[in-house]
Parts: sequence; C-alpha cells; structure tokens
Amino acid sequence: MNRFQQIADLESRYLIPTYARYPLCIVRGKGVYVFDDKGNRYIDFIGGIGVNALGHGHPRMVRTMREQAAKVIHISNLYYSEYQGLLAQKLARVSGLDRAFFSNSGTEAIEGALKLARLAGHRAGGPGKHRVVALKGSYHGRSYGAMSLTGQGKYTEGFEPLVPGVEHVERNDMEGLRAAVNGDTCAIVMEPIFGEGGIRECSPEFLQLARGLADEYRAALVFDEIQCGLGRTGKMFAYQRAGVTPDILAIAKPIAGGVPLGAFLAKEEFSSAIHAGQHGSTFGGGPLACRLALEYLSILEEENLLARAAAIGDYMQQQFRELAKSRSAIRDVRGAGCMQAIELDFPARPLVEEGLIAGVLFNVTQDVVIRLLPAFLLEEKQVDKLVRVLKKLLGKKRAKLA
Repeated sequence: MNRFQQIADLESRYLIPTYARYPLCIVRGKGVYVFDDKGNRYIDFIGGIGVNALGHGHPRMVRTMREQAAKVIHISNLYYSEYQGLLAQKLARVSGLDRAFFSNSGTEAIEGALKLARLAGHRAGGPGKHRVVALKGSYHGRSYGAMSLTGQGKYTEGFEPLVPGVEHVERNDMEGLRAAVNGDTCAIVMEPIFGEGGIRECSPEFLQLARGLADEYRAALVFDEIQCGLGRTGKMFAYQRAGVTPDILAIAKPIAGGVPLGAFLAKEEFSSAIHAGQHGSTFGGGPLACRLALEYLSILEEENLLARAAAIGDYMQQQFRELAKSRSAIRDVRGAGCMQAIELDFPARPLVEEGLIAGVLFNVTQDVVIRLLPAFLLEEKQVDKLVRVLKKLLGKKRAKLA
C-alpha cells in the first residue's frame, strides 16, 4: 500500500465523513505552487479557499511566525497582549469602522455580528426589533446563526429549526428589499460578492439602497467579506468599490496567512451595545495570529499587492473571455481581482479532477461554476497554463457530448 492510500484509509476509518476530498495529498507549498506526497507540482488557483492570498511560505510570514512562536503563542483574553490593540487600530483605519472583536473563523465572526446587531436592535426598539433580512443564494457559515442567514437550502436541510426571525430576498431585488425591511428589522446582512453562491456581485445600487434602508429604520448594515475582503478584489474591501460603508463587517480567511483568525468590526453606535461578559473567545485574537495579521496587512501595502491583485484579475478575466469565444460550454465569466468564476453548461467537478492530472488546482461551486481564488502573487504565465488546460479539457468534454 502506498503512502497516499495509507493516509486516505486512515481518514476513512477515523474521521467523521463530512468532506468529499479530491485524490491529492499536499505536503508542502512555495509561492503559488503546492507539491504532493510524490513530489508532483501544481499551480494553486484555489488558495486554501481564499486563505493563502500571499501564496505559500512567504518569507516575511514565516519569519514572523517563528519569532512570535518562540516568544508566546497563547495567553487567553484574561490579559493584555501586544498586538490586539495594534491590529484593531489598523483594521479600523482601513475599514472606516471603529472597533474590532477577534474570533477564530469567519463563521464565528458572523455569529458575533448577529449577536451585536440584535443587542443594538433591542436597545433601539425593544425585543420586537430583532428581525434580520438576508439574501437568497448567500452563504455565511455552518453554525446555527450563520446557517440561518444562509440563503441556500442545501446547507440548512436537516438542521431545522433554525434561528427564527430571518427573511431572505433575492440579490439585487430592489423592491423585494424595500418590502422586507421595516421597523422590526435589526440587521440587513449580505455578501457584497457571493463566494459559495457562485461569485455573484451585488450591484452598487442594491448596496446603496441597503445603506439607506438601514439608516431609515435604525438597523445594522452587516457585510460579510470573509471571502471577498482584505484585498481579494483589488480593493481592501469589496464594499469600497460601491462607496458604501457597513455598520458591522465580518472578515477572516487570509488575514493571518493561514493561522485561524477572524473578526467583526463595528461602528461605535453599534459596538457600544455590548458589554463585558456578553461575548468572548478563548483562542480569538491570540498574539501569534494578531502579529501575523499585522504582517499580512503590511505586506499588502509595502508590496503593492492590491494593485497586483486587480491587474492579474483583469488579465484572468480577459483570457477567460477569449477562451469563451472558442468554447461554447462557457456560459459566463465574472469576478473581480483574484476572485473569478467561469460558469459552464454542465457539472464541473470532473474538470477539477482532470485538472489535477494536468497540474492545476481549482474548485467548483454551485455545481457548474469553476471558482478561482489564487494568491495575489499570481503571474500571467501561470494564468496562461490554466487557460491551455481548460481549453483542452473543455474541448474533450464537448467532443464526448457531441
């Protein structure tokens, strides 16, 4: 039995079977490449589902991790540490918000944001001001609050009853949003760009309407930028593309370079609704994660990676649109920066597995959408290889269907 089979067999025996893994065991990474247990190299276009924005083994992140791990990794939130305040200050300055709470993940950030919105709602309008408006097709995580906000039945089926008081409207349905928000609404929750929902963008007009309704009804406008934030679109945050600032913002994925860290940020008007003892986290905001997050943000600025993400995103989209001219199976190409999608007219998972053989890693969401969340360090030559692979695979698939 080979090493890969030993690994797979051990997991199949002892792990709860919640993941449909691809047949690949990754043992190391460097830049935009990863290597399997046999030494084969792959271009990584999925980046840990948007986590590895700096690629693998960025020397500054490695150095920071080593230095901090040798000092202290965890102390709990019973005491002050050097980096939480510095990171909160930095995030406040780049987001336009006022305060931060640190969690372990994006899902936890959403849970905290929901709790804060309801506290603020009760303060503004009593217990009846607790309703939440979210979007159909959205995804916010797998805990109960996050699932209740998620507008896709495949993630919630079998787990009912969910958290009550949530109503879903269609993305970009202006009239539907107007009809759903009222004096009992404590929050409007949305991803400016859907991630798991297929890389689908909320229009600037829709975000602006949400901002206006939140102001009118004293509700919190909550943006989930767990996947689309922190540089992914070529802006620090996707909402900056529309000129709309939320009241509460959930972030996570790339912020600590792969070490678990999430956060929700809030304006003072809303953050003041919570007091000591009403929320907390054992691991959230530890010194290792926070120091890495500060380094990540410094690297974005000093290496001009926002501009680089925007430029390589434009190049990807241009090449994918050219590919679509010769491959009729491509229904749509969309995205921003290093968050791109190619929608097909057939289920795309077989292409993912064939891509492994060709040395490129990407994944599929919504069955027919190839999703690409590469590192901001990606180069044109690597995009060109992906296009060559997709051109070949789509040609073979069409020939089989003919």
